[in-house]
Amino acid sequence: MTKRIHAKHKIDRRLGENIWGRPKSPYNKREYGPGEHGQRRRGKLSDYGQQLRAKQKLKGYYGNITEKQFKAIYHEAARLRGDTSEKLIGLLERRLDAIVYRAKFVPTVFAARQFVSHGHVKVNGRRVTVASYRCREGDVIEVRDKIKDAGLVLEAAQSGERDVPDYLEVDHNKMTAKLSRIPTLSDVPYPVMMEPNLVVEFYSR
Repeated sequence: MTKRIHAKHKIDRRLGENIWGRPKSPYNKREYGPGEHGQRRRGKLSDYGQQLRAKQKLKGYYGNITEKQFKAIYHEAARLRGDTSEKLIGLLERRLDAIVYRAKFVPTVFAARQFVSHGHVKVNGRRVTVASYRCREGDVIEVRDKIKDAGLVLEAAQSGERDVPDYLEVDHNKMTAKLSRIPTLSDVPYPVMMEPNLVVEFYSR
């Protein structure tokens, strides 16, 4: 399990956007960075700065995964045929923790990572405890019986905070989700604009 070093509530304040679109985000009250110098006026970013910010935002959105993991995903996307930025999004959305989050089995992507690592999820009937496990088209993800009635799960499923995207077929009565197709950037319901093309430029330098 990847250890998150930075406080998750500082991520969106540091990036200057409410990247998960949550009502509880501290950025809604304090639209400036954390720390002693957080209220200093932000200067105009260079091209490199814009690329770095795009990378930090996309990496942070998926639970602030490590640079090593994120770079490995980029290199894999670059090897695939087609648009590298679209392939990057497809690979990120196929992560098991991302699907658990998208299916509204848990309230946050951080909770999704913990949920998977604690053994609460099965893929095609087999328990998987690796949050970065990559699902395939047609895979069925299911919450294990003993946790289906947990307050966290029920609250997340009933929340109107976000919608389930159409590339997932979700049954909240059975707590199952099926990855019906690999999404493209336009399919993914990001609360803020993501720019994977700038991430590709960053790593291509």
